[in-house]
Amino acid sequence: MALKKDLGSLEVFCVAAGAMVSSGLFVLPAVVYSKVGPAIILSYLFGSFLMIPAIISKVELATAMPKSGGTYFFVHRSLGALLGTFAGYASWFSLSLKSAFALIGIGLFLQPLLPSSDPVFVKYIAIGFTLFFTLINIVGIKESGRFQVLMVFALLGILVVFIAGNITKIHINHYVPFTPYGWKAVFTVTGLIFISYGGLTKVASIAEEIRNPTKNIYIGMVSAYLVISVVYLLVISITVGLLTHDEMSATLNPISRSASEYYGPAGYWVLSIAAMLAFITTGNAGLMASSRIPLAMAEDHLIPATLGKVSIKFHTPVYSILVTSSFMIISILFLNLENLVKVASTMMLILFFLVNLSVILMRESKIGTYRPSYKSNLYPFVQIAGLFIYIFLIIEMGALPLFITLFFFTISLVWYFFYSKSRNEKQSALLHIVQNVVSKKIVTPTLTNELRDILMQRDNIVVDKFDEIINQANIIELEEGMTREAFFQDLSIQISKKFQIDRQCVFDRFQAREDKFSTAIYDGLAIPHIIVEGEQLFDIVIARSRAGIIFDEKKPPAHVIFALLGSEDQRTFHLRALMSIAQIIQNKNFIENWKKAKSKEDLRNLILLAERVRKGTL
Repeated sequence: MALKKDLGSLEVFCVAAGAMVSSGLFVLPAVVYSKVGPAIILSYLFGSFLMIPAIISKVELATAMPKSGGTYFFVHRSLGALLGTFAGYASWFSLSLKSAFALIGIGLFLQPLLPSSDPVFVKYIAIGFTLFFTLINIVGIKESGRFQVLMVFALLGILVVFIAGNITKIHINHYVPFTPYGWKAVFTVTGLIFISYGGLTKVASIAEEIRNPTKNIYIGMVSAYLVISVVYLLVISITVGLLTHDEMSATLNPISRSASEYYGPAGYWVLSIAAMLAFITTGNAGLMASSRIPLAMAEDHLIPATLGKVSIKFHTPVYSILVTSSFMIISILFLNLENLVKVASTMMLILFFLVNLSVILMRESKIGTYRPSYKSNLYPFVQIAGLFIYIFLIIEMGALPLFITLFFFTISLVWYFFYSKSRNEKQSALLHIVQNVVSKKIVTPTLTNELRDILMQRDNIVVDKFDEIINQANIIELEEGMTREAFFQDLSIQISKKFQIDRQCVFDRFQAREDKFSTAIYDGLAIPHIIVEGEQLFDIVIARSRAGIIFDEKKPPAHVIFALLGSEDQRTFHLRALMSIAQIIQNKNFIENWKKAKSKEDLRNLILLAERVRKGTL
């Protein structure tokens, strides 16, 4: 059962935006202000810059491969099943833990409003919201997306009112001195703050459920990044301008505190509600995204198939959602989330590193069916810069998170070799790079064709009769030049074997047709075609001649040859096939790409993915 594409650019924006705004805005400023002072504003600005390599790499990969699983899927297809297994577990683990942490944040902000409540009440609140989100996510991605839109707009509305109502009330002297602890402190805090932007990339995990992913992923993610970055900077700048140094350092919810300074208890309540909305949107987005990772891993046979089942009634991965929410509840009840979130942050940085590496590998593999609708600018410099940035930040996280991450990788390694290896036959872009360097016989076109199928699904390409024939068509590779007569001899042998037709008869008809009127109709293209006896017969033989075949002495040699034959009753389709070929050859750089294609399957996919008018099953 397929997942439903129910999310548009608005829902993508709200999932990405809601996943970003939580403790990074409402709690973290109070924690790090004492380390950096008013220059916390610069730390948030620099932190947003550090996200750029991860964002543009994720957008490129997601528009090329809009599949469930996000980072897991990208790493698996670029670096192979072993690292894919680690990436899958790391993504699921980090997203689930951060979502659980966000839901605890709801209780932390709600508890002061209910003074008589027990501290354990915080966990009960978090579990209650987890169950609520589980139900919404099971019912449907559309309902979950609508809920996210409502919550995010309510949150942004409160923050906009906060900004507009307080921007004229700031005290300039609160910004002096601006860097009391020096520039080193600014960059140190930047590393801590940077992870606050990490939730943005969660949306890639639900890419398969996004309508028109070629546009909506880019629009949703980039707009969320820009809007939330501006909101972060404005809210932090205003909060620092409203509160003194001592006030900023003495509270864990500085934004609510700053609102209460001018609007009393009502201001505190409203901003506390905004904080809870932020944690709600993060929790919902996290469950939505993280539950798609086991789904994708199950489809690749890396974990039990049950987790890959999609409900016939709801079109959602019910088992995967239930397992993810159960893990979140266990984490809330029994684990020290604060320490585990540090580990999750380290894993997220490792995944950002792998995402940038994935873009490099997919590009350098030269796979013809890797066609992102958005290609990151300044490639590969941005990706290389991202590799160094994220390595540095990983080291800065300290020894303990790295040790736990290494332990986690070891477990993934054991799982892969004892459970997944024999079940997984997917190829990677890395193997294609090895193929380019060593031998073309190393790999089969598994990844190439998988990416082709993803593109056809992404672009809503309806397979018609012409596509079905191309899928089964014989493709001839000719390295040396030859005469048209020699080509027709080879062609006639193949056709006579397939349709049990006299070889000489086929040869004579091709020759007669060419003598009457040359079928070399376009620079580099020839379409020899004949009518044969029989009923319901139609076939296309495709040939590529690198040196070229001379069909007409007055015309350039043909490098692209579509040889058509059909029975009399297929005349209508014969004409439609000719129209389809004419449209295909008009695609930008078709002849150039045809000459560069590495294999017969690349040639086939070049035809299947070309833009043309399709009319269902012709």
